Amino acid sequence: MRFSNRFATFIVTLLLASLLGCAGTSTKESTGEYVDDSVITTKVKAAILNEPSLKVLQINVETFKGTVQLSGFVNSQANINRAVEVARGVPGVTSVRNDMRLR
Repeated sequence: MRFSNRFATFIVTLLLASLLGCAGTSTKESTGEYVDDSVITTKVKAAILNEPSLKVLQINVETFKGTVQLSGFVNSQANINRAVEVARGVPGVTSVRNDMRLR
């Protein structure tokens, strides 16, 4: 009886420790957040690709906890403004950080 209680306690402790390993912090995403951010990144890239005035290969997209960072080189301020507008229009995007530069 005593052995089974210790074994059960050990298993519960092990499960709790493994679940805490998947939790996010302010500087690290949880597993679920990582998957959500990957989906957002893909949707933003697709939206930029579908925008005829923008060249998707010149714009890099990264997402961390819903914040999208756009970087790269574009030809005009209008392209920067349009890329930011397109990114903001994607569901799940909480904010957009613009690090794009003019050529």
